[in-house]
Amino acid sequence: MERHSSRWIAPGLTAAAALVRLAPHPWNFTPVESMAIYGGARLAGWQAWVLPLAAMALTDPIASWMMGGYPAYSWMTVVIYACLLFNVLLGRKVIGSKKSVARIGAATLTGSTVFFLVTNLFVWLGAPLVMYPRTLAGLEECYAAGLPFFGWTLAGNLFYAGVFFMVDALLRRYTGAQEPVASIAR
Repeated sequence: MERHSSRWIAPGLTAAAALVRLAPHPWNFTPVESMAIYGGARLAGWQAWVLPLAAMALTDPIASWMMGGYPAYSWMTVVIYACLLFNVLLGRKVIGSKKSVARIGAATLTGSTVFFLVTNLFVWLGAPLVMYPRTLAGLEECYAAGLPFFGWTLAGNLFYAGVFFMVDALLRRYTGAQEPVASIAR
């Protein structure tokens, strides 16, 4: 079989994830975090860092409009995007060119947990409104209220990480595309 370029596979799957984010879905069951993990593992150089954030920045206003017009960007956006960059780092460092179910699962579980802990900490601190007392009991209440969202987030991230890496492998096999060479792709 003729060898084809694989340059379109990872950027294409990242773009597809952005579009899937806009489809109806259970709350927090989206491909966003797993898109960043996959991007970190499969996109070369600057693309790994820029494409997942660009996908979010471009779809945030549309998602905002679809959800009733809440502001698309706030200072909480910075926190969320920072967590996504952490997921890119997990994809690069935990998975990299050594793809395995265990590595993908570990990166996904870690990324989901860090996202939950960090974003809920900032909700407790008052972003965008003060909803919980700034006490240990208020922090516990905030994390407890976020647990159902964490369940959906983790389920979505595990599902979509599996989809991304499986579709990537199938496309590479079907097209005869080479795996990226670590020294070039990183």
